[in-house]
Amino acid sequence: MGIVLITGATAGFGQACAETFAAKGFDVIITGRRKDRLEALQTQLTQEFGANVLPLNFDVRDEKEVAAVLGNIPEEWKAVDILVNNAGLAAGLSTIDEGSISDWDAMIDTNVKGLLYVSRTVIPWMRARTTGHIINIGSTAAKHVYAKGNVYCASKAAVDAISQGMRIDLLPYRIKVTAVHPGAAETEFSLVRFKGDEQKAKDVYNGFIPLSAQDVADVVYYCTTLPPHVCINDLVVTPLQQANAYYIDKN
Repeated sequence: MGIVLITGATAGFGQACAETFAAKGFDVIITGRRKDRLEALQTQLTQEFGANVLPLNFDVRDEKEVAAVLGNIPEEWKAVDILVNNAGLAAGLSTIDEGSISDWDAMIDTNVKGLLYVSRTVIPWMRARTTGHIINIGSTAAKHVYAKGNVYCASKAAVDAISQGMRIDLLPYRIKVTAVHPGAAETEFSLVRFKGDEQKAKDVYNGFIPLSAQDVADVVYYCTTLPPHVCINDLVVTPLQQANAYYIDKN
């Protein structure tokens, strides 16, 4: 089927994407910071789906590490057909005057710079073959700013803008670029945002049925199955009870 590279594959959307593509017969490159989870996922994908898996343990925020680890993979693995730029996070929920600078750095370095570092390494491989598909995972927060979301929303708006720029720059090389913007989805997202506070994380999803990681993985996979001349540029997906980043009908 081809090769798919998924960043942030050790949980949430990334893990669900890895499982989905492996089940469809793809060779899978999985990346993540947590080596134990990477190895566990490699074992799972190999045993359940018979997939060829290349696990890469690095932090997308580290430009030198991205170049050293990802940039030096075996040549046969560089024929990447699909890149899923999934690694990302929300850290904290504070007004701009009370925000944590370390949280700001974590979000900008991961959501924006990490996406750029990985893309800068992989795109030349796609250009050389004049084919490929880049999926950038954004958020409804890219479309509407909500209270106390300031820097997170800004980072995802940057993903939206970068996706548009990529699409223009890569037109001559016939490389597809799709931005997928999920709404409320029950993954580790809120647990990370609230620094491990399980009750706060759980409360976010009370009163409605959120998206699952598998829902988003199914959307991502669908975008990659269309005919060669068809590209979904921008896709927003929410639970039924969510209209946008700040309107959710809870009852």
